[in-house]
Amino acid sequence: MGIGTLGSILPGMRSTSLMLLAAVAHKLWFGDAGVHWWIMVLLVLLTAFSMALDYLGPIAGAKQFGASRRGSIGAICGMVAGAVIGFLFGGFGCLVGALAGPFVGAALLERSASRPWPDAWRAGLGATIGLLAGVIGKVILGLLMMFIFTVDVVLRSWK
Repeated sequence: MGIGTLGSILPGMRSTSLMLLAAVAHKLWFGDAGVHWWIMVLLVLLTAFSMALDYLGPIAGAKQFGASRRGSIGAICGMVAGAVIGFLFGGFGCLVGALAGPFVGAALLERSASRPWPDAWRAGLGATIGLLAGVIGKVILGLLMMFIFTVDVVLRSWK
């Protein structure tokens, strides 16, 4: 779960899915002594919300800064392309690519719609800010998942 929380800073990484997998493995290993079933349901919901933040953050940020539908699509395509291209350059490259990708993707697709460069750059900035807001939300959700899991396991082990 700790590795999943640390991985939350990388956009597109399924860090909360890794945390959920750890909780499921714990439940399978310890059976009735593991977490409650309703805690597992809550962890699944938090994981789904976290995954949505990965994609909705850049879209919402781009829209907030005046992007069109093209700019929003460009932000998502840029995030994916930036992460993939960055992955080819190693760990730090993945982070740089994931941050630069939404900016470039939103700006280029806004520009392809004949919007002026200042508007295109503003859409790209909004996509990047939305991405960072999504990352912060994902880290908070990861910490919340780890807290809920830990509290439930500790309370059940005292019984």
